[in-house]
Amino acid sequence: MKIVILIPVFNDFKSVSKLIEEIDSNISDLNDSFSVIVVNDASTDEKTLETKNLKNIKSLKLINMRNNRGHARCIASGLKHISENEEFDYVIPMDGDGEDRPEEIKNFVEKIKNYPSSTIVGERVKRSENFIFKICYFLHKIITFTFTGKFIKFGNFTCLTKGTVKKLIEEKATWSSFSGSLAKTENNLIKSPSIRGSRYFGPSKMSFLNLINHSLAIIAVFKTGVIFRSIAFYAIYLIIIAEYISVITAIPLAIIIIFGLVILKISGRENMTEFNNSMSNIEDIENLK
Repeated sequence: MKIVILIPVFNDFKSVSKLIEEIDSNISDLNDSFSVIVVNDASTDEKTLETKNLKNIKSLKLINMRNNRGHARCIASGLKHISENEEFDYVIPMDGDGEDRPEEIKNFVEKIKNYPSSTIVGERVKRSENFIFKICYFLHKIITFTFTGKFIKFGNFTCLTKGTVKKLIEEKATWSSFSGSLAKTENNLIKSPSIRGSRYFGPSKMSFLNLINHSLAIIAVFKTGVIFRSIAFYAIYLIIIAEYISVITAIPLAIIIIFGLVILKISGRENMTEFNNSMSNIEDIENLK
């Protein structure tokens, strides 16, 4: 099998360099062909990959983007490039900081043998963040399920079939949210237990604000269902408080309206024209191996 590992990076080349070396070590006993493509999202810091003696990775490319577009769009651009320019059977997107553990690539390969036509997702069974962040992440999953009907317990760390990659690059939601788009386009996802690892260097970039943005971007993928559910919640709550309506009891009604407007605003990020033109944002491609 030809497997391409896709790694987005912004100002974290030290971590990505270590990750690539760890990947090379962990695939040593696998008989498949592995290539790595790193997409540099217009980093402003040092942009050098310091990897030595890669014995098992067949090829290593660095795609440098002209303008920073954000994590999700970095992955989307990488998928589009791979689909149009690379020979592959599967693509494994993974974060470059060590939180997606390279030792779990073997688990994906084992799953592929049993489910060759299905996409595998790394379902989070354990996280490494502090207690408060874990509570916030749990609330994110509950809110997402409430408004979308999707209980999404996976992130970027997945193993995508060629068919799934094709669906993703034809879906405008991929330009805004990878996991939301994958949950929308694929119903038969195979789960593989995944433990969230610790960053190799520096603090996590997933702040509380970033988590909110991440959650809203996923919910916005399902905006039609969200609007219908919001209207239903609004109507039911209005009936319940009809005899007791006041400024206080009307607050949830205002929140529902604001929430719906925010979701519609965020859904505007799903721009297929920008997605289709994303290859024009590539400045150059370095063949490092």
